[in-house]
Amino acid sequence: MKLRLIFCVAIIVAAAAGVFAQDYRISKSYVHNNLSIFLIHGGDKYDKNNILTLGEALENKEFVVYETSDVNELMVQNLSKTHDVFIQSGDIVKGGKQDRVLAVSIIVAARSGKIRIQAFCVESGRWEQRGGEDSGKFSSSNERIVSKELKLAANKSKSQREVWSEVSKAQDKLSTVVGTTVNDEKSESSLQLSLENKKVRATIEQYLDKLSDITDGKKDVIGYAFAINGKINSADIYVSNSLFKKLWPRMLKAAAIEAVAKMNEKSYTTVTRENVSAFLADSRKGKTSEQTVSGNSKVVTRESKDNVVFEAVDSVRKIVVHANYVKID
Repeated sequence: MKLRLIFCVAIIVAAAAGVFAQDYRISKSYVHNNLSIFLIHGGDKYDKNNILTLGEALENKEFVVYETSDVNELMVQNLSKTHDVFIQSGDIVKGGKQDRVLAVSIIVAARSGKIRIQAFCVESGRWEQRGGEDSGKFSSSNERIVSKELKLAANKSKSQREVWSEVSKAQDKLSTVVGTTVNDEKSESSLQLSLENKKVRATIEQYLDKLSDITDGKKDVIGYAFAINGKINSADIYVSNSLFKKLWPRMLKAAAIEAVAKMNEKSYTTVTRENVSAFLADSRKGKTSEQTVSGNSKVVTRESKDNVVFEAVDSVRKIVVHANYVKID
């Protein structure tokens, strides 16, 4: 009886892994220097094309991110009558009393009203207006966090102290690589201002030139995975190709900045598409926990010894809007 039970469990696990493997197809690697990109192909789970990114919506004045004077919570409101807005965990919003990184991925419906959203500070040395910015609102969202350590601090540990620590480490690594401090005198602790640094932008130009067009003409790409120095780093899978295409330039830029920051680290063996497929499949076998977050959304976390995946679930649409996979070791 015991052997039969073990056999049945093994079949179920194998079947689940097989179904998962069939859901996605992993591309060959696209490589520049120490960065390897793998495109993830699959079918759309959401067919509406009315979704704006947070950056687009803020630029169009169709969305507002309000300062609440709470370091770890902001208020958002979608003013559009027709467009939903996708907020991605890891998006940085600039302004307010401190620059923040948003900590959950959600679709905010048109005419949403005000919704509270979890956030972390990525600028520890300011609690007042900066220059001509509005201290009560956030003006733009053009950058995102740039290391897997920061992703884990914000999404796994949920520790403000760890977020500040990892921001400082990221700034130090970038300063070493570009040969001068990337800390801006207007606010030395601001990750946002460091990412706007001209020398940082110059160091990633070749990565962008070589890799930005690898998605051109591919209408079934819904995500990507990447490796730095021969080690799998992270992967992101989205609800549709149209959403992925909008986010791709920003995601590539963040991966390139992280690759530049780790240029001085030792290289390892080549990562294959089979390695990436195994990483995605193994991540989904981890211990599961759930947390209800802003609006009608929840985050399902699956954590194993080596990997973790954060799935942003839209409870109304009953879809996984965004899955972020991170290598822990």
